Amino acid sequence: MPGLSCEPLTPTAFLERSARVFGDRIAVIDGDRRCTYRELYQRCRRLAGVLVSAGATAGSRVAVLAPNTGVLLEAHYGVPLAGAVLVTLNIRQSPEELAYIVEHSGASVLLYDYELGDAARQLEGLVSTRLRLVESNGPSREYEELLAGAPPVATPVEDELSVLSINYTSGTTGKPKGVMYHHRAAYLQSIAMAWHAGLAPESVFLWTLPMFHGHGWCFTWAVTAAGGTHLCLRKVVPADIWRLMREEGVTHLCAAPTVLTMLAYHPAAEVDPPPRPIQVCTGGGPPSPALLRRLADLHVDVAHMYGMTESHGPIALCEWRPEWDALPLERRAQLKARQGVETITAQPMRVLAADGRDVASDGKAVGEVAIRGNSLMLGYYKDPAATERAAPDGWFRTGDLGVMHPDGYVEISDRAKDIIISGGENIASVEVENAVATHPAVRQAAVIAAPDEKWGEVPEAYVELKDDHTVTEEELIHHVRGLLAHFKAPRRIVFGPLPTTSTGKVQKFLLRDKAWTGTEKRVH
Repeated sequence: MPGLSCEPLTPTAFLERSARVFGDRIAVIDGDRRCTYRELYQRCRRLAGVLVSAGATAGSRVAVLAPNTGVLLEAHYGVPLAGAVLVTLNIRQSPEELAYIVEHSGASVLLYDYELGDAARQLEGLVSTRLRLVESNGPSREYEELLAGAPPVATPVEDELSVLSINYTSGTTGKPKGVMYHHRAAYLQSIAMAWHAGLAPESVFLWTLPMFHGHGWCFTWAVTAAGGTHLCLRKVVPADIWRLMREEGVTHLCAAPTVLTMLAYHPAAEVDPPPRPIQVCTGGGPPSPALLRRLADLHVDVAHMYGMTESHGPIALCEWRPEWDALPLERRAQLKARQGVETITAQPMRVLAADGRDVASDGKAVGEVAIRGNSLMLGYYKDPAATERAAPDGWFRTGDLGVMHPDGYVEISDRAKDIIISGGENIASVEVENAVATHPAVRQAAVIAAPDEKWGEVPEAYVELKDDHTVTEEELIHHVRGLLAHFKAPRRIVFGPLPTTSTGKVQKFLLRDKAWTGTEKRVH
């Protein structure tokens, strides 16, 4: 009809609405600072003004290097309100890795937390382009002074399919890929997360999940959409988390099973139960029955989700049916271990055989899990070939093997062979192998995921040395840490000949079998 039109979808609209509807409610708690939704909206618009005054134009890249602080949250609104593209950086990566991402993305501004000042200045010296650095939360008060003097700006979104952000992730090749998010997908994914997590205005969301990981599964926008409170957390310290649960009335958080294990068995858990039931979304691996039992005793309910950076975070979850509550714990744990069904904004998952056809829905036939839906990425930045390989027919191939149960629930039976998932972080084995191989004493190396009680998995290197060369385990680990983020370096190194095929290819499956023998779960 004439005169009727639809506005482009963008997640910044959630903040505008909450500033109007929940303007006097607390939006952010960051240490001693509390900020209402009305104040948050003004701060984000002024951040947009700072960026525009600094020369940001439509499509400019703005990188942010910060822990889970109010400033990083503000960037999720201020950067797109300036018409720019957000690039969140993993604070655990080395300056060399960060410099590659900053240069590849074309970022011209780096907003950083004062605690990461050394890394910010190091990466500035490593990039070939000019980079404007802005410090936040430090004694210089540079960020606050810039906000105070900036005009409020809110650039309208003309195309909801335009790039909102670029999230870098290491693929199986070890090369960082820039996953392009768009406004429409982030908007819809935020709605899905708010719905499935049961967020509401009274919700208090504790930021245990890094915001730099796919924008915290889009909860940076989902919590705002619900009018809930963002409770920032610089570091994952179990004692601090339990204190905040009790003092601030936390209702929701997201975390990898390793973090949940640290929380469940920390001495602070024994003091008193949290004053309110806590809803937890977890991913990266199903929680064990023992962990579920322990968390239930602590009034913590766990929802298992499945997704990846390319799908804006969770695209599936183990949708819980009320009738399952009466089942024995072991059976409930089996059901909860399944990756489940699509979210409300996605399409049903498929499990495909090698010929591209769907496998039988019998819970036994194994195939590759493929996903599709409104929250899928635009593609890989500057890499159309990789985009085509990942989704040759519009269905994104996850690289995970799984089965389809008769009730339509998918269960992952194996991980992509060479990816190591350590404490929720993806580590490409090839990247670590290449770093190990740069040592002059190393002939060849193979890196696998090995079991670890704390992190679930850690990199373990099998190294064959050159003749007449020596190097200790400690020296080699130190060497790798000089090239990569510390969490990517091998925790253990085994020296000796590597098992190979007749053509010289290392048989990693033999190494994995050895490492996982005697454990409950094995990675093949």
